[in-house]
Amino acid sequence: MTMTTYNGVAIPGFMYGTAWKKEATTRLVYEAVKAGFTAIDTANQLIHYDETRVGEALLRLREDGVARDGLFLQTKFTPVNGQDHRTPYDVTASITTQVRQSFESSLAHLHTDYLDSYVLHGPYHRGGLGPEDWEVWAAIESLYASGRAKLIGVSNVSAGQLALLCDRAAHRPMVVQNRCYAAFGWDKAVRDLCRQHGIVYQGFSLLTANRDVFIDPAIRAMAETYGTGVAQVVFRFAMQIGMVPLTGTTNAQHMADDLRADRFTLTPDELGRIETIGI
Repeated sequence: MTMTTYNGVAIPGFMYGTAWKKEATTRLVYEAVKAGFTAIDTANQLIHYDETRVGEALLRLREDGVARDGLFLQTKFTPVNGQDHRTPYDVTASITTQVRQSFESSLAHLHTDYLDSYVLHGPYHRGGLGPEDWEVWAAIESLYASGRAKLIGVSNVSAGQLALLCDRAAHRPMVVQNRCYAAFGWDKAVRDLCRQHGIVYQGFSLLTANRDVFIDPAIRAMAETYGTGVAQVVFRFAMQIGMVPLTGTTNAQHMADDLRADRFTLTPDELGRIETIGI
């Protein structure tokens, strides 16, 4: 299963996220790809990610015959307000230079000469878009224009900010990655904008941000009906409403189970129940 962006690039329908894995990152990325994941999400941000260890896993996989072009690699530029002192760029340089330095650093970490997707980790402003946001987006657009980033996108973005980017940017985002809360209709406002503009929506924290979903009797009944777990019901729901889900499981069996989430189909009534479960 894949989804296609408005510029014609296919994205695998399930991604493995590498946040908070620390020293286990290399082993877990290796296990995830061996389990069947072909899309890896990371960031050049040492507070929450270890991009270098992702690269170590990629080298090990290459030795096992997993070619670079068989994997979809996505990483992020994290602004200075999302970093600690270990920045992958010169904080005194212009934002344009920071983006370039972080991008080159990511290529080195991941042992590649291009990225399938390069994402702004989040706008500089909580509301609207300021001069810094337009500078960072222009710098990211230039990487897309160079051909070294096949897709560009933004994470942790509001519907209003996304609408501004779509209206005014030379290249609107091709992917959006947001934390997805059932209590807010699974980020419906942003998802609707993505659908309108041909942007692929990626949802993270589908499980950790929605723990109440796991105890809902209707969800448990669906899991029993399909002979699967509650987590897989949530992932299947995400896929069927047009979302690319991320999982960051550290359990090899759960990796295999999650990848089987596309083997059943929820009914329209079931989709409607999950869509409104937290509202």
